[in-house]
Formats: sequence, C-alpha cells, structure tokens
Amino acid sequence: MSFLKNVIQNKCPNCGKGKVFKTNGNPFLFQMPEMHPECSECGHKFVKEPGYFFGAMYVSYGLAVAEMVATFFISRLFVTSLVHSLLFIVAAAFLLCTINFRYSRLLWIYMFDSKAKAKAN
Repeated sequence: MSFLKNVIQNKCPNCGKGKVFKTNGNPFLFQMPEMHPECSECGHKFVKEPGYFFGAMYVSYGLAVAEMVATFFISRLFVTSLVHSLLFIVAAAFLLCTINFRYSRLLWIYMFDSKAKAKAN
C-alpha cells in the first residue's frame, strides 16, 4: 500500500521523503511537469540514462485509454449524442495530460528502479 501512497504523493522511490517533480505542470499554459534530477533527501538519481523514460510512454498510453473509456461511459449517462461524448473525451484527455505524464513516469521509476524493488521485497 505504501507503493501507491508514494506514487500518488510524488515521493522518491529510494527514501520515500523527497519529491520527484518540481512542478505539477498546467495544460492551460502548455507547461509540462518538471523533474528534479535527483532526490533532495537521499541524492538518488531519477534519470538513469538517456531514453530511460521511453517505456513510460506505454504506461501513459494505457492510462489515457482507461481514462477515455471511463469518460465515454460516464458521458453516455448524461448525453445521448456520440459527438458530445467525443468532445467530453477530448476535453478529459487534454485536462489529464500533465497528470498522465507525472504518473506514468512515477510508475516507471517504481517498476524498474532496483532500489525501490528491493525495498518492496
């Protein structure tokens, strides 16, 4: 349970105290979240090598598809037009893009960081 709590709270996978992201980002200002290069508490490096987060794009895709499917079913409860449902889906995808970015990277770090995996076992 602490795994999910740390991911949601944007905590370091090594010590569980420092923050991974400096900013949350804002889709209305076209600002993406910015990561710290390393943990302020324990010095753990978040980016291991160039291209480390390419796999996080697949996690982000999965999150976006799940959100779009959920938005579709929720919108169908309130509107009957498929066009309006499509507009709700597009709006939800736009509003949640920075959240997907943050959580996909956090999940990727927690899944493939050996120190975080060792602490879980």
